[in-house]
Amino acid sequence: MSSFTEIINQEKPVFIDFFADWCQPCKMMNPILKEAKEALGDSASIIKINIDKNPKLAAQYGIRGVPTFMLFQKGKMLWRQSGMLQKNDIINIINQHKN
Repeated sequence: MSSFTEIINQEKPVFIDFFADWCQPCKMMNPILKEAKEALGDSASIIKINIDKNPKLAAQYGIRGVPTFMLFQKGKMLWRQSGMLQKNDIINIINQHKN
């Protein structure tokens, strides 16, 4: 498995979903993220990170609520938000921030 640093240093945008198994809104995001990934194809990555299995990473990024989403490109955080999103929101956020 790639390290988080390797993942966020990609040339293409990387949309991160910090989630937890016990979080109901996180479960509701799964099909939405899947649809967004299908719509975006290879132009962006969508990665899910379980905060309970990665507590150091969650603490490093100050994750206090789930779901929390972040967008990275070339190692730089471009956008961050907590709470639910719709498929078109995700696609628009990624497309707006693409270099």
